[in-house]
Amino acid sequence: MAALKRAAPWAARNADGAIALGLAIVVGVLGIMPDKIVDDALKVQLVSAATLVILALVATALLRDRARQAPVEEAITSGALSELPRRLARLEEIETLAHSTRLALDALHLVRVLASSQEIAQSHAESRKDTTRWSFKGGTGTYMRAVTLPACVAAARKDKRHLTVRIEVIDPGDPEVCETYAHYRRSLSDAPDGTGETWTTDRARKESYATILAAFWHRQRYGLLDIEVGLSSTMTTFRWDLSSSRLIMTVEDPNMAMTALAGTFYYENSDTELRLSFEQARRVPLEMYKRVPLGDEPTIEEVQELFDGIGVPLPKTYNGRDVVDIARKALRALDPYA
Repeated sequence: MAALKRAAPWAARNADGAIALGLAIVVGVLGIMPDKIVDDALKVQLVSAATLVILALVATALLRDRARQAPVEEAITSGALSELPRRLARLEEIETLAHSTRLALDALHLVRVLASSQEIAQSHAESRKDTTRWSFKGGTGTYMRAVTLPACVAAARKDKRHLTVRIEVIDPGDPEVCETYAHYRRSLSDAPDGTGETWTTDRARKESYATILAAFWHRQRYGLLDIEVGLSSTMTTFRWDLSSSRLIMTVEDPNMAMTALAGTFYYENSDTELRLSFEQARRVPLEMYKRVPLGDEPTIEEVQELFDGIGVPLPKTYNGRDVVDIARKALRALDPYA
């Protein structure tokens, strides 16, 4: 009785199937009964009738199942399938975002902090190796004159290749920016730097004049050198050195710098920054380098004539000793970080 009670709800929900099953059992029993109990004609008639009833019940079950499945299929078609294009588009957005994130992380990974003077010097050496271009923006370009420019020109001359150099320093004809730069350097340290000198307004002015003189001197001696100098009326606390392979950004701390390889986000945007900044600077007419030939050891007259001819005259208070000092800084500059 307990089994029947459990089976009754199932039979009610599946009446057609239960009836068909019962009839199939009955037909099967009739088929195996002896002829003495059930006449052959009656047996055939009962089996045929039961078979038709079973087929009808099966057809009814199929129609009922189809009727039940129709709303489900409609829901799937109108719901999930209609949402499929939007979900695929969203999936594509996620994949694009993941790709962009990976590229950003790769770019950040290639921006590295240099935490010692040895690392900075090594990075500069690697930047100068086989480079065909160099862009500098900073204060007066002392390290540029002492190390970078001579080394790059020497390497280019050895390989007989073209070299493009762009230099932006503070304008020596602007006393205000020279004083601002000197005051900034003194505020960081009153002690002499690697050159043995302290920073004054006059020194800042002479260092910038020396960078201009060095550019003309090297241009006259290497025909495959394209060099430009821009003079800025504003100072920067950073120094950018950008070569074909990497960017190095240094500050006054000789043990701290940052470098980024070519092709990274930081490198490309710094390149754009240096280009736009140089375009806004006052240009030194280096195309006039042939008008005033400079000797291997430029004389006082040659230096004065050069600066007068390019429209960047030396202060009237400068005497021969000041001119010699500028020439010495231009051609025999001391490495301030040595």
